[in-house]
Amino acid sequence: MNDKIQLFEQTPIPKAVAKLAIPTILSSLVMVLYNLADTYFVGMVNDPVQNAAVTLAAPVLLAFNAVNNLFGVGSSSMMSRALGRKDYETVYRSSAFGFYCALTCGVLFSLLCTVFRLPLLDLLGADAVTAEATAAYLRWTVTCGAAPAILNVVLAYLVRAEGSSLHASIGTMSGCLLNIVLDPIFILPWGLDLGAAGAGLATFLSNCVACLYFFVLLFVRRGNTFVCIRPGKFSLRRTIVLGVCGVGIPAAIQNLLNVTGMTILNNFTSGFGADAVAAMGISQKISMIPMYIAMGLSQGIMPLVSYNFSSGNVRRMKDTIFFAARAALTFLVAVSALYYIFSGNLIALFMENETIIAYGTRFLRGFCLSTPFLCMDFLAVGVFQAVGMGREALIFAVLRKVVLEIPALFLLNRLFPLYGLAYAQCSAEVVLAAAAVIVLARLFRRLEKNGRNRL
Repeated sequence: MNDKIQLFEQTPIPKAVAKLAIPTILSSLVMVLYNLADTYFVGMVNDPVQNAAVTLAAPVLLAFNAVNNLFGVGSSSMMSRALGRKDYETVYRSSAFGFYCALTCGVLFSLLCTVFRLPLLDLLGADAVTAEATAAYLRWTVTCGAAPAILNVVLAYLVRAEGSSLHASIGTMSGCLLNIVLDPIFILPWGLDLGAAGAGLATFLSNCVACLYFFVLLFVRRGNTFVCIRPGKFSLRRTIVLGVCGVGIPAAIQNLLNVTGMTILNNFTSGFGADAVAAMGISQKISMIPMYIAMGLSQGIMPLVSYNFSSGNVRRMKDTIFFAARAALTFLVAVSALYYIFSGNLIALFMENETIIAYGTRFLRGFCLSTPFLCMDFLAVGVFQAVGMGREALIFAVLRKVVLEIPALFLLNRLFPLYGLAYAQCSAEVVLAAAAVIVLARLFRRLEKNGRNRL
């Protein structure tokens, strides 16, 4: 445990950021690859309906992140801040609270989505052509797979909160890599030939394996870890509940708004046919690669920011954020430029269909323009979550979707039918990136003026 404390307090910032963030980024990239694997191997079936099913079901899987963020982000932020104060009992109780609440929500998620299956399919934009394939995919990923999918991510957050970023990433990546291996076996005609349902089955099994890794890790490291899932440590103490939910609820609302935005986007796109939906899904998943890099970086540095905020080391906290911002922006600007130039080639990797390639090329060019701005937005929200500024994180979430992106979807689709949809995110992120710089600058000035770790 002393090694973890030394990482937070003494390790040079570039080395500390690398140790915490690189495994998280790699884990995020593997998660993108596993998402792309579903799209790639389903695309090999050369049936737009099967590909559209995976795209239409995506908002439900994204909704898992509401629970992941509520109890994963909320509990991990609470744990890291308590570690900074050397309040180890709160660390143990926060991790137990996050684990058991996530398990309960996963089971409820499965039950609700199963009972209300038909209304859910209508809400997602499935029609008579795509409903059966979408339902088959959801059967494995949600009805059977909600609990392991949620616990997999929440356990990774809890393990990462104490500085064990490598183990958190190994657990997540083990499931993702297994999914990539199983996908062709379950999806393609030479295997089980299950199409979209096979992709769902592979996802379910891979999440079960990832959960198993974390349970074995916690058993082996018992007595030498701050992560505690003993039932006796579960507590509904006011300080625990408010501390976790104060950060977790805004993070959960942010993801629910993301689900809303994606559902509206898919509903607009579905009006132009299965080819347009398939192209939108492919371009979205390709654009997730740089997005997940930004997200992985912001999540990776959260324990370092939380710890130094609570311990009062404002200079180390500020230097960590500046270093991360410089590194991320340099890389993501270069990636966005490559995406814009080679957009058609990237879409063609997934489906050799001229209509889908034409749609996807224009969609991907719209999405990639937002990436550098999205980096600053994610970094700012990660800092807000790390230091317990739940209100600011919630304001940014509402601004992103309710005030900016969702209205832009309606407006741009009216002005530029279908193709305007891909530029709604960029229009929102430009505004939010500017707001992020302003709010972070004010936060730093306030902390330096106060000379302490409380706002």
